Amino acid sequence: MELLLFLLKVLGISLSGALSPGPVTAVAIAMGARNRFAGTLMALGHGVVEFPLMVLLIFGVGRFLQIPRVEIGIGLVGGAVMIFMAVQMMRGPGRTGDSSVQTAGGGPFAAGVFLSGSNPYFLIWWATVGLAMITQARGFGAWAFVLFALAHWSVDLVWLTILSWASFKGASVFGPKGQRIVLAVCALAMFGFGLCFVVAQIAKL
Repeated sequence: MELLLFLLKVLGISLSGALSPGPVTAVAIAMGARNRFAGTLMALGHGVVEFPLMVLLIFGVGRFLQIPRVEIGIGLVGGAVMIFMAVQMMRGPGRTGDSSVQTAGGGPFAAGVFLSGSNPYFLIWWATVGLAMITQARGFGAWAFVLFALAHWSVDLVWLTILSWASFKGASVFGPKGQRIVLAVCALAMFGFGLCFVVAQIAKL
């Protein structure tokens, strides 16, 4: 019963994080306008970063991520990557047949990997809140840790899949013009997130 309550808590905390607007959300919507499976592929890329990170946190990498210089470095690089992707996305709407949404991040799977690995808030969240949940999961045993990891990731999988499918359906209804509008809005959001990351880290120098 305690394990079940713990997993329910994990789902609740994970959902609150997944629903928070961020670069992954923006790109899932943008790529979803042209590829209904973009969110699913992004979740797989996200998992490629997230599952190993969970294991590394058990061995103490969380303390490394909390080092100020490391946090600043991750934030600057991550913000720069997001700004670059946003610029590539902004260049796309005006060109017929352009696929810059895909090439900006190398496709949905690669975007999931890059945006997860370069997002300082994602890494710090795991080094703090995530680490606390990992510690609690380990108290129930190895299988509980596996269930915890799958439960957390499943929330991202479901949410990103819903976002991309909804975006695809909406774009198909409104046509190419609708796609361009969705792409432009998401590109501006991505640019804003990247700029905020860079400015926040520069302020710490």
